[in-house]
Amino acid sequence: MKIIDHIETERLILRSWREEDAETFAAINQDPRVIEFLRGPLSLSDCQNFIANANYHFTEYGFGLWVATLKENGEMIGFVGLNVPDFVSHFTPCVEIGWRLSAKHWGKGYAFEAAKSVLEVGFKNFGLKEIVAFTVPKNLRSISVMKKIGMKRDLAGDFAHPKLAPDHPLSQHILYRVQNIEI
Repeated sequence: MKIIDHIETERLILRSWREEDAETFAAINQDPRVIEFLRGPLSLSDCQNFIANANYHFTEYGFGLWVATLKENGEMIGFVGLNVPDFVSHFTPCVEIGWRLSAKHWGKGYAFEAAKSVLEVGFKNFGLKEIVAFTVPKNLRSISVMKKIGMKRDLAGDFAHPKLAPDHPLSQHILYRVQNIEI
């Protein structure tokens, strides 16, 4: 299986993870703005485990959640990539696209730029027929990126995230989909 461990866009380099990424990634995952719609902050140990799992995902599937870095200076700004969810729902098995960027890099078009390239890699290099994305209904920034990259809401796809208690405030998620089309 071919592993894609490097993608370049106009302003970004998406690459595989390194051990030394853990501290920067942990700092990103301590920012209340970044984790507002996530289950909570990630410790350094959590981030080290995340990196190990992300790298395993690359060996298993050939793609994964790439570290997003700025071309101009190599600064790590988060991740953008493809993932096979490890839970069961009405739309799994599937491949999802996801992103998490440091708040200081929001509003600059980086998530859109990277996600557009990631979709292209998923469709052209891996022959995926469909890619999904999901989030909580209040996550308007992510929903905006989903729409900009051509995803459409699956109005019948709403679901309670199986990794959260049904009464958890972030339990309810909405589902977006995009089929292999020219982007």
